[in-house]
Amino acid sequence: MPRKPRFYLPNVPVHIVHRGHSRSAVFFEDQDYSTYLYWLKKAAEKYSLSIHAFVLMTNHVHLLVTPKLGEDVSLFMQYIGRRYVPYINHKYGKSGSIWEGRYKACLVQEDTYFLSVMVYIELNPVRANMVESPSHYRWSSCCHNTGGQNIKLIDSHSIYELLGVDKVSRTKAYQALFKSHLGKDSMKKISDAWLTGTPLGNDYFREIIENTLVKKVGQDRRGRPSKQTKRALTPLI
Repeated sequence: MPRKPRFYLPNVPVHIVHRGHSRSAVFFEDQDYSTYLYWLKKAAEKYSLSIHAFVLMTNHVHLLVTPKLGEDVSLFMQYIGRRYVPYINHKYGKSGSIWEGRYKACLVQEDTYFLSVMVYIELNPVRANMVESPSHYRWSSCCHNTGGQNIKLIDSHSIYELLGVDKVSRTKAYQALFKSHLGKDSMKKISDAWLTGTPLGNDYFREIIENTLVKKVGQDRRGRPSKQTKRALTPLI
């Protein structure tokens, strides 16, 4: 079966998920997490990607990034893999890829789902019963986005900046988002999107993506087209 093509666009956020092979661990001690973050920062600098949120779990990684050039997302992930995989193999006497095939990813509609994806990512350690509060997990962007610690590789997105007029008000507003957590429907929609590569957003957002790329993307929708699709669609680039 041919590989499903990926699609990215300039300045459109992307939710990336990369799992360990057969869900095996890809991080074993603190130095491994630190090394991955080092190459993550270097890759973001090299390919001009902004990193807004991340979590490094024992056997998988979640990233929320925005590329200046859409095609650089794949180069960004390749750059990290070509440095982190040899590091792990050499250190632990392994061979071959440590990842379960290709990473999965989806485009994210900024004004509708961006903050939900940030919360979804940073709640991973809580869902895994590793910590009681997401800010207690060391290998995550949560401590930065909630104001507890500065992480240099994080770039705040304009949607996050709109949460408040200054850092204190923004971080308080962001902290409040965790109190309600995410409903099961929202969680499933986010998970389904990155699993299938379907753009995460409303029908109008998906139609804009398809109009820009001149192709159908992700899973087919069912039912009648929404009234929004009758409007003239403006490409994203």
